[in-house]
Amino acid sequence: MHKFDYIIVGSGLAGLYAAYKASFKGSVAVVTKSFLRESNSFNAQGGIAVVTACDDDPEIHKSDTLIAGRGLCEDSAVDILVNDGPDRIAEIIADGMKFDTEGGALALGLEGGHHKRRILHAGGDSTGKWITEFVISKVVERENITIFENTTLLDLLIKNQTCYGVRCWSTNDKLCDNSDKEGSETLLYADHIFLTSGGTSAIYARTTNPETTVGDGLAIAYNAGCRIVDMEFIQFHPSALYQESAKAILISEAVRGEGAHLLGKDGKRFMVPIHELAELAPRDIVARSIYKQMQKDNMPHVTLSLKHLNSESIKKRFPGIYAMCKEHGYDLTQAIPVAPASHYTVGGVASNQNGRSDINRLYVCGEIAATGIMGANRLASNSLIECLVFANRAVEDSVKVGGHDITPHFDKVFSINENNKTTYTELKAEVSKIMNTYAGIIRCEEGLKEGLSKIEALSKDLERKTDGCGKEFYNEASKRLLTVASLIMTPALMRRESRGGHYREDFPCADETYAVHSVQQKGKEVATAPVNVDYFNF
Repeated sequence: MHKFDYIIVGSGLAGLYAAYKASFKGSVAVVTKSFLRESNSFNAQGGIAVVTACDDDPEIHKSDTLIAGRGLCEDSAVDILVNDGPDRIAEIIADGMKFDTEGGALALGLEGGHHKRRILHAGGDSTGKWITEFVISKVVERENITIFENTTLLDLLIKNQTCYGVRCWSTNDKLCDNSDKEGSETLLYADHIFLTSGGTSAIYARTTNPETTVGDGLAIAYNAGCRIVDMEFIQFHPSALYQESAKAILISEAVRGEGAHLLGKDGKRFMVPIHELAELAPRDIVARSIYKQMQKDNMPHVTLSLKHLNSESIKKRFPGIYAMCKEHGYDLTQAIPVAPASHYTVGGVASNQNGRSDINRLYVCGEIAATGIMGANRLASNSLIECLVFANRAVEDSVKVGGHDITPHFDKVFSINENNKTTYTELKAEVSKIMNTYAGIIRCEEGLKEGLSKIEALSKDLERKTDGCGKEFYNEASKRLLTVASLIMTPALMRRESRGGHYREDFPCADETYAVHSVQQKGKEVATAPVNVDYFNF
């Protein structure tokens, strides 16, 4: 029997930092679907938003966060973020993390929605990689942390509303017979389970996320009875390198923070008359404006121009992005084609201020969690600091909860059939097409109804094909994919307004009637909950 004090599902920054912190409290298992370095955190370019400068203040950071959140932020959660953030950064710096400096002081960048330069960087445009590598170095030093790569979460083990373990499918030699190349089902047990499995953005056709980021953990939490909050708010990153037949590649918002201009087909800046911050307006506004400009120009992209900036400074500030662009035949110091791509899931599993979910001993941290910080639209570079702040709080809270005496059961119910892998791959492509067409940057009632109708038809077809098949690996993955699609479109249809990352062309203005959270729970109709009335305090 594999028994630990903590199980961490996911290897982004939230999961790794939680694992490191938890290792001082007990034994830890880290379960990751792919490899340790395959995550949104690892690929993050922009930086970490945190107050460190004398002319900045947590209250200013809070104000910027609330403005970006369009009235749906939970004030108390944002207070925690902006006030705990500096302590977490000071702590990891003391542990040896190196951020970029200028003249002996921390180098501070500016990004969309921020009114102060407060974005910390490491390695120029490789902040996610550097900080994730730093935490990985701490994790691998801890002898009581066991890492299980190529291990996919299948389900949560729950009894009496208490989580005591996870079902996984693994090809990892530590968990299955090396001769079984297809892998096998494995049960892991722990006193505390942390879901840090990331968001859902790879359910869209054009995305900056790893292809595995399709919301498996979120669907599993939903099926277990957790409330799912604000899933209609999907953040589309304004600037991903456009290539006709290749994957979208993120071009950090920090590039615009350093002065890059967005140009239409006519070579003119189109953001200046739209928002006072022009190219540095909040992401939802910039992404939507780019999308409309593309329609106006009848082009699949706009132009991001840096011709007016110092080329050597650009190469120094963005070495990774410069090299990546060069690899694909573009010169970052001149101009590159960009278009929006799905980037971040703003909503998620309802979480209180200590990371607790609706299921006892099940914590959620990082992008999968809905803490109330992001509101309707995440402020740039708030995600990495959220990972540090709330992973730390969750681990500290788990100590207060203590262990449990639930006796594990040992039934294994999953099987695998490689023939169904093709069905899953084809379904994923179809769902991605539906999401892009009907639940993308600009939505409408007719389109959302059509999208939901198509998802329902796919669900019924899958149900017919899998009737009597039991819990088969790829069939269950297909069901989760369809669940996530429905969880995004259902509240999007309900929300008859435009707010943050949700824009309805048939209701283009915000409506204070909808200044509420959307809430979905299995077996219940989509509901709403007011803001700032302790909804997240459970």
